[in-house]
Amino acid sequence: MITELFQFGGGAVVGSLVAYIATKKIHSAKADIFIEQSKAKAKVIEHEAEKLLHDAKLKEKEYELDAKNKYVSQVEQLRLEHEKKSEELQKKDEDLNNIFKDELKNITNEKAELKTKKELLAQQESEIESIQNDLKMKMQEADMLVERSAGMTKKEAEEIVLKRVEEESRAEIAHIVRKYEQEAKSQAKKNANYILAQATSRFAGDFASERLMNTVNLPSDELKGRIIGKEGRNIKALETLLGVDIIIDDTPNVIILSSFNLYRRAIATRVVEELVEDGRIQPARIEDIFNKVSQEFDHKLLEEGENILFDLGVSDVHPEIVKLIGRLKFRASYGQNALGHSLEVAHLAGIIAAECGGDETLAKRAGILHDIGKALTHDFAGSHVDLGAEVCNRYKEDVVVINAIYAHHGHEEANSIESAAVCAADTLSAARPGARREVLEAFLKRVQGIEEIATSKHGVKQAYAINAGREVRVIASAELINDDESVLLAKEIAKEIEGKVQYPGDIKVNVIRELRAVNYAR
Repeated sequence: MITELFQFGGGAVVGSLVAYIATKKIHSAKADIFIEQSKAKAKVIEHEAEKLLHDAKLKEKEYELDAKNKYVSQVEQLRLEHEKKSEELQKKDEDLNNIFKDELKNITNEKAELKTKKELLAQQESEIESIQNDLKMKMQEADMLVERSAGMTKKEAEEIVLKRVEEESRAEIAHIVRKYEQEAKSQAKKNANYILAQATSRFAGDFASERLMNTVNLPSDELKGRIIGKEGRNIKALETLLGVDIIIDDTPNVIILSSFNLYRRAIATRVVEELVEDGRIQPARIEDIFNKVSQEFDHKLLEEGENILFDLGVSDVHPEIVKLIGRLKFRASYGQNALGHSLEVAHLAGIIAAECGGDETLAKRAGILHDIGKALTHDFAGSHVDLGAEVCNRYKEDVVVINAIYAHHGHEEANSIESAAVCAADTLSAARPGARREVLEAFLKRVQGIEEIATSKHGVKQAYAINAGREVRVIASAELINDDESVLLAKEIAKEIEGKVQYPGDIKVNVIRELRAVNYAR
């Protein structure tokens, strides 16, 4: 049984081996076939690649040939263009050479002509000189004949003729001078009377009243005695405490308070009014009311200054300076209220600084403070410029403000747009017509001085100061002054006015050349 099993197993193994060998042979045969097929395909691909390479080389040669042909064509075209331009330049060069030769020929001809003319001119000059010498000798001979016949020299004859003309003209000149002097005196007297009448009616009363005194109305004249007091004690106490003069005269129901200090006069007016209302007039009561009114005024000054600064848009100002701003209301310069002037300067300076690219608010600040020292001049010695700069330094104001205070009166140069704006605005506010009052005599002297300076110049016929002395119109003789000299004349007059005359603002000098041509149709 076992033997059969072994036989069966051996047969199975042999069969498997035979099957494996057969299968391997079959696969080997297929692999050979695949290899052959792959080799055939590779040969076909290689052949196609060689063909493509050959075609590419042919196309490359074609492209190279085309590029070479194009290059040769462009080179030929450029060569032709170069030859053409060269021919054009050569032609232009020849044309220029021809023009140059023609011009040179013309210059040579002109030079020869000038030489000929120069020689001719020299010959003519020589002939003229000879003729002049002959004429001079003949004139000398004629003079000698005249002198011998007249029995005197030429100089003596000239002196006699000039003396006779002077004697004949003297009487006529004197007559004309007297005539115009009489007319001038008559007209001047008439004008002076008119000016004085107008000044008296329109100016003097208001000016004296506004600048010097206030009036207080009384319910009855009985209060005058009470204000005077026993042995004058009340009026003495009032004058001593208030710092004003109290005038009690025969004017019914009125007393007058007089002082140059507007601030003290305003306080005194209020104190007297309250005393009159209260009815108790005695030294102790006078002092109480004075202290009360002074405190009220200080509060009002502070409030007034704060309102002004608020309207201007200016902040961070020390309270003491704010009070001084309010106090400017009671200060005047040449009749112009100091606070009104400072407000004008502040607004104008702000506008000017804004237009010039500066700080508008800082310019307004400098403008409202530029005359702050005027609020202190009644109480302290020194100029308002120094006092204003000192108080602004004390309360740490901006350096621009201090520079503006000094610069607006020429103590320093303006070193900023804002300071320069304040200086310009101060001049505009002070010099505008009607801003300030002047004494008539000083105004007339200034105008007369301006006219005298102008008329003292050579060639000036007349000079008139017009526009309230802010312009002088000079009439110059056209026979003595030409256009260039008129410009120099205007500068000389302006320079002399600057050195000799004091005036607000600017004075415009106009020089006019006058030439009158007169003829008659007969």
